[in-house]
Amino acid sequence: MMPQADNLKDEKRILRISCVMSTFFLLCEIAAALWTHSQAVLIDCLYDLVDLIMLLPLMLLVPKLYKPVSERWPYGLSQLEPLFIIIRCTVLLVMDFFLMKDCIEMIIDGGHIINAHAVAGFEFAMALCCIIMYVILRIMCRRYMSPAMESELYVWKVDAYSTAGVGLAFVIQIVVQNTRLAWLTPYIDPGIAVVMAVILLWEPITMIYEAVRSLILAAPGEDVRGEIRAVIEGELDKYDIKVDFLDIVKTGRRIWIDVYIIPNGSMLDLKILKEVQTESANILNGELEEDVFVEIIPELKDI
Repeated sequence: MMPQADNLKDEKRILRISCVMSTFFLLCEIAAALWTHSQAVLIDCLYDLVDLIMLLPLMLLVPKLYKPVSERWPYGLSQLEPLFIIIRCTVLLVMDFFLMKDCIEMIIDGGHIINAHAVAGFEFAMALCCIIMYVILRIMCRRYMSPAMESELYVWKVDAYSTAGVGLAFVIQIVVQNTRLAWLTPYIDPGIAVVMAVILLWEPITMIYEAVRSLILAAPGEDVRGEIRAVIEGELDKYDIKVDFLDIVKTGRRIWIDVYIIPNGSMLDLKILKEVQTESANILNGELEEDVFVEIIPELKDI
C-alpha cells in the first residue's frame, strides 16, 4: 500500500487533470449543442456540466478524507465521501428524468431535423478524446483506486460509450434518410437522447445504493467479508487462536474490522496479537486496495 501522502498527491493530480479536461470538453459540447441544436449533444453537455460542478467541491473534500481519526470523529471524515456521491448521483438522476421528459414531448410533437453529418463527426471525435483520457487516468490509478477516482473513471467511460453510440446512431440516420424509412429522421435525435437517458439511469442508482450502505455503516459484500475472514483466520491459525465473531464496517474508503477471538488459554501474548493485527491489515490493504483497520479483541466471557 502506498503511503497516505503519496495517495493524496496522486488523487489530487488526477482530479485536477480531470477537471481541466472536463472544462475543455464542456466548452466544445456547448458550442456543438448551440450549432447543431441536437438533444443528444445537449444531454452530453448537461451531464458534463453537472459533473464539473460536482468535481470542484470534490477536490476540496479529498484532502479531508485523509485526516486521522479522533474522539470527535471516530471514523474520520470518510463518511463525507458517500454523502457527496449520493448528492452527486441524485442530481444526475433528477436531470436525467427532466431531459427524458423533454425528449419524449419532442417526439410527440413530431421531432426535429438536425445536421447528422456534423453531429456524427463531432461525437466520434469526442469519443476518441474520452477514450484517451480514460486510458491515461486508468494508468495513473493503477497503484491506488479510491471511490472518488473510481467515480471519475466511470464518468469518462460513460462519456466514451455515449458519444460513440450517438455518433453511430447518426451515421444510421444518414443512411436511413435516403430510404423508405426517411420518415423516421425527425425522431432519431430525441429518440437517441431518450435511450441514452434510460441507459445512464442504472449506474447512478447503483452508486447511490452502495453509498447509502456505506453511510449507515453496513458491512461490505459477502465476497469481501469472506476474503477478510480467510486472511484473518489464516494469520490466527498460526498461533492456534480461533475467531469467534467478525464485526466489519465499511464507510467511504475505509474498512474497520473488530476481530473477537477465543483465547486458547488463560494468558494471551500481546506481541502475538499485535503481529497478527499488523500482518492482517497489511495483507488486506494490498488485496482490497482500501484503508483497512484491524483490532483484535479477546472474548472475556470465554476466559
